[in-house]
Amino acid sequence: MVAPRGAPGEEAGLRSFLAYEHVVGVRMPAAGIDSKLKAAQTACNEGRFGECVVLNVQQQGGDYPSASLGMRIVPTGVEPMVALASEGADIGQRSTRAEDLAVAVHDNELSLARLRNERERLQEFQSRRDLAVADMIALSRQVAEVESQLEAAEQQGAQHRRRIDTQLLTLNFQPPSGQSNRNDIVVALRESGGILAAGVAWTIRAFAFLLPIAVLVAGVVFWIRRRRRRRETSRGP
Repeated sequence: MVAPRGAPGEEAGLRSFLAYEHVVGVRMPAAGIDSKLKAAQTACNEGRFGECVVLNVQQQGGDYPSASLGMRIVPTGVEPMVALASEGADIGQRSTRAEDLAVAVHDNELSLARLRNERERLQEFQSRRDLAVADMIALSRQVAEVESQLEAAEQQGAQHRRRIDTQLLTLNFQPPSGQSNRNDIVVALRESGGILAAGVAWTIRAFAFLLPIAVLVAGVVFWIRRRRRRRETSRGP
């Protein structure tokens, strides 16, 4: 992603609050998906391209093999990791998006400052010796509540900084479209026998169900015709 040109300090400030997410599709033969997935996962766990942590791994075999690897990695490690994953393969589709966390970070910093000031004032009140026992208990409750809110705000700030300092990278491994089409043909041929057997079984069940009805209808028709013949015979010429 290209940021608009401006003063060096301004450009750095604009980018300092962006949380990047990358999704890269890697097309390769189905036989190599498993080994490529393990290679990228090992590279992340070992920190080969910088600090990295695996977030999720998904793999599917059978007639439609595919795999997905999600990780959080330092910005300098994104391109080397993509190069490793796409070595000997093709990049089918790649997308990058950035979420601006400037407002969230600013609001969190204001909350931290407010909560720290409030805790400091409460602690000053606690240091007084002329407070009643009931007041001390009430102050202790307020201090505990403020400290709990402060801890939550600090955790949220750490999460913001983690999203800014590292980037989310998702690698999707899939076979080429031509190989997927061949897999569809193989699956269709494989399923044709089952479909034929199911059709024959349905025909047999339908015949077994309709046979008694056909016999009954034929008997009724035969009885009606026989009765008409008797009437015609009894009338005579």
